[in-house]
Amino acid sequence: MNKVRIAPTPSGYLHIGNVLSFALTAALAEREQARILLRIDDMDQQRANANYIQDIFDTLNFLELPWHEGPRDVQEFNAEWSQVHRMPLYHEALKRLQQIGELFACDCSRSQIKALSADESYPGTCCHKALNFNEEQVNWRIQTPPNTQVSINVWQQKEQTATLPASIQYFVVRKKDGNPAYQLSSVVDDMHFGITHIVRGADLWPSTLAQLYLAQALGADDFGQVQFYHHRLITGAGGQKLSKSAGATSVKYLREQGYKPGQVYQHIADTMQLEQTITNLQQLAEAFWAAQK
Repeated sequence: MNKVRIAPTPSGYLHIGNVLSFALTAALAEREQARILLRIDDMDQQRANANYIQDIFDTLNFLELPWHEGPRDVQEFNAEWSQVHRMPLYHEALKRLQQIGELFACDCSRSQIKALSADESYPGTCCHKALNFNEEQVNWRIQTPPNTQVSINVWQQKEQTATLPASIQYFVVRKKDGNPAYQLSSVVDDMHFGITHIVRGADLWPSTLAQLYLAQALGADDFGQVQFYHHRLITGAGGQKLSKSAGATSVKYLREQGYKPGQVYQHIADTMQLEQTITNLQQLAEAFWAAQK
């Protein structure tokens, strides 16, 4: 059975860029006869705010964005669906990677990396230091040989091959606080829930490549068959990526200004200069895809 996921992070109020991604996910699910999973990525417990978790449910329900699996409210999320309940899966994946020699410990700080690399990409400083994995304040990083290539299935296109960009070389899989990093928890969750199609913003292309490489290292061949669709982003003034701190673009703000669901979808279409009358998520997705041709 095909399955997609809506995977917001509760680090701020959801904005219109999130809604575009969710609408495209729902429309793709209809095309592929796929079930939709709601998965809230709350691994960063310091930033995961109860108000932001509530906002996810408020936004999805307000905009009539559907999902078939996952929590229906904050209480159910906390009791059964938070990523903290899947910690054993993440630690098992980390153990497997360590056992097969794919990892190394790194005690470099962000300032040290920035001093060594103008673009803040990690140059492999600790790759051969053989630091103890059990030392305090060390990241665990994965070995990525130079010019590492991965294959990716792009939705409705042929399979592509891409090289891991510099920003993803030796990426972190376990943070200094001992928690799994985003790349690891995300791919383990996708494998655990049997996701077959993933919709993401174009800014997450490097993350997709990192996760495909990670799945390959874990021997998860099924993940290599996942189909990805990366959509262009809604940008703010000056072409900047939208931020969850930018209140005027949040659905909460629009809702408080009296917007109805159809008006939110129309606002997204107008922002992206789609020049069509839009009243629901399906129309928004179809207009968006038509504009890409």
